[in-house]
Amino acid sequence: MAWHFERVAGPYEGGVGGVAWDGTAVIFAAVGEARLLSFDPATKAATEIRRYTNRTNGIAFGPERRLYGCQEGSRRVIQFLADGSATVTATKLAGRHHNFPSDLTVARSGAIWFADPYNPMPAFGPQLFAPLDHASVLCLQRNGAHQWVLERKSFDTAAPRAVLLSPDEKTLYVAEGDAGAATRELRAYPVGEDGRLGAFTVLHTFGRDHRGPHRGIEGMCLDADGNIVACAGWRRSGPGPMLYVFSPSGAVLETHPLPDDLPQRCQFGGAGLDSLYLTTAGGHLLCAERTTRRGYDRFT
Repeated sequence: MAWHFERVAGPYEGGVGGVAWDGTAVIFAAVGEARLLSFDPATKAATEIRRYTNRTNGIAFGPERRLYGCQEGSRRVIQFLADGSATVTATKLAGRHHNFPSDLTVARSGAIWFADPYNPMPAFGPQLFAPLDHASVLCLQRNGAHQWVLERKSFDTAAPRAVLLSPDEKTLYVAEGDAGAATRELRAYPVGEDGRLGAFTVLHTFGRDHRGPHRGIEGMCLDADGNIVACAGWRRSGPGPMLYVFSPSGAVLETHPLPDDLPQRCQFGGAGLDSLYLTTAGGHLLCAERTTRRGYDRFT
């Protein structure tokens, strides 16, 4: 059955990025406007809940419904606190500031895995810290002193865009390759008992046609069966903006064309977790209600 997507909020200037479900409302990031907003499915109203968020893009809830965000404008991952303030996690890897975090996934332990690509848009303020000589998947964990420690996890990525842990957290899915990269893949990395990543398996490769390369995955979430729901594509080439449902082995189970170009992030929401919310670079929040799938919530 085809999923029908409707615009439910926007447009917002500078595009819309990360999206998360808090149990009653959809939280989403107006990246260019440096705001977080909350969309109420009952009233269809979107209200501002945070401002001055320094180009926060990917957002995700962790244990105890702690909300974390990737601040591209400050080159850091932060935790949004209930009183309106925020705390900063570790920002240095081997003494150097990491790049521009774009997307994240949080484990049951509270460990934060995030994609740390390059970004042509500079961070705010004086450009004092050069980017790393690699664009990798990084992981934040607390040590025995309850301090955040940053560790590099991938050593074979050039432009990671999105990350997602499987339900059993034994696999890390990585969307590798931005629109201009030579390689645009959905990869599956086994996660060892020691937290190290093994050799990846390519689940899907995005090709090219006479109009140019096909844009790869920008955002992913899980359904209740452990399948990967991903948004990708653009109107410049290929099949256009599209929502994909991949099995854990990489089989394409479903595709759903999207009405807006350049999809960014996606997440299930609604009382039954059967509505799919999706953001776009054009500044809209889209929703497909009563889909044929239900979302997966790691923390219930």
